[in-house]
Amino acid sequence: MFMDKPLETIIYVTREIERALGVSPDSRYLIVTNRTPYGESVKKQYPDFVTLIENPTQELLGTTDLLNHLKTAEVFESVRARAAAPNSGLQAPDCLVFKNTARVETAVRDHHWKILNPSAALSEKVENKVTQVEWLGNSAEYYLPHHEIGPLKKLAYTGESFVLQWAHGHTGSGTILIDSQAELDALKAKFPYRMTRKSAFIQGPSFTVNALVAGPDVLVGNVSYQITGLAPFTDSRFATVGNDWGAAKAILSPAELTSIMTMTRDIGEKLRMSGWRGLYGVDIMRDDERGRIFLIEVNARQPASTPFESFLQLAERAKGVPGLTTFEAHLKALLRQPISEPLIPITDGAQIVQRVTNTVKSIPEDAVGSLELAGYQTVAYSNTKKDEDLLRIQSMNGIMSGHGTFNDKGKEIVGMIEDKQ
Repeated sequence: MFMDKPLETIIYVTREIERALGVSPDSRYLIVTNRTPYGESVKKQYPDFVTLIENPTQELLGTTDLLNHLKTAEVFESVRARAAAPNSGLQAPDCLVFKNTARVETAVRDHHWKILNPSAALSEKVENKVTQVEWLGNSAEYYLPHHEIGPLKKLAYTGESFVLQWAHGHTGSGTILIDSQAELDALKAKFPYRMTRKSAFIQGPSFTVNALVAGPDVLVGNVSYQITGLAPFTDSRFATVGNDWGAAKAILSPAELTSIMTMTRDIGEKLRMSGWRGLYGVDIMRDDERGRIFLIEVNARQPASTPFESFLQLAERAKGVPGLTTFEAHLKALLRQPISEPLIPITDGAQIVQRVTNTVKSIPEDAVGSLELAGYQTVAYSNTKKDEDLLRIQSMNGIMSGHGTFNDKGKEIVGMIEDKQ
């Protein structure tokens, strides 16, 4: 069990159930989420510990709407009633969400619940592309590519391509490559006063590290290669579509891995001093022209890849490797429990997401069946908007042979998707 004390009960409220599946649901770890085909399959396994909510419009409810739903209140009241029983040994339930926001905090406060996530204000300061630079302080000049902050109308094109980032964006959706004065002028005409971060354009492989702050300690997890911009999974050059834990060590030198781990730990120390607790993610790029490792992003929340990383770690534990999964450590950190074990190392495994693109609008059932028969795990979505998830494909083995290049397993996945279109 991830919790040492027989007191706390966590209720994870989430738009997408896979965000909460870093540990299995049980009597002290409950999940409230949208009704989806995948959610129904999980509920069949854990009928007493998963609550599914269906929106009459069939649109998935966001976290705030889920928190304000009557069925969610019933789950919290049920646990509260059990905790109030004589000699129950339980406390009132704690609320956990994937990403805290001001709206989420308001909803939790209005219901008189307690949220485990760090404050939304701190999360916003760290994730916002503009305020992030100020929060990083001196580290911004050392870790980030050359950059400047300002309203879009004051940014100039000097003949060299650069990257423009809005204050908010995720998985590459807020990132634009500017190649010409005309492109910049077109954006200035639409958003002259929008604050932006202009950064030098660098090229090379990207990587992700999931790490966490646990009291006085910073625990750094496993480095994964970030699969970005590859067809047929996305139309967007900067969109992140997956992670490969085996490819990272094949692409990076030992010195580069050490540099990434040091950077991630330094950022964790800065988060710790700001009052952070629990998971955060760091995105890094190797600049192949300059031979340097640069910080690209700090995600002040549970990274989306955490549950699958934890699944891979559980497979290593089954082989006798000691330690905690990243998600287990996250929960212990949020509950302020001591952590004496290391995070379990992993060296293989990958996941990739097919998004809605101009040419891929849905995934046929026989394509999903073929993937599962070949040994891959899948999670299907009913999304229809461009760039939203259609199908998550998970493999116990890597799918990349190098930067931007699929190995035989990766090619197999691509073939199964394209053959059924």
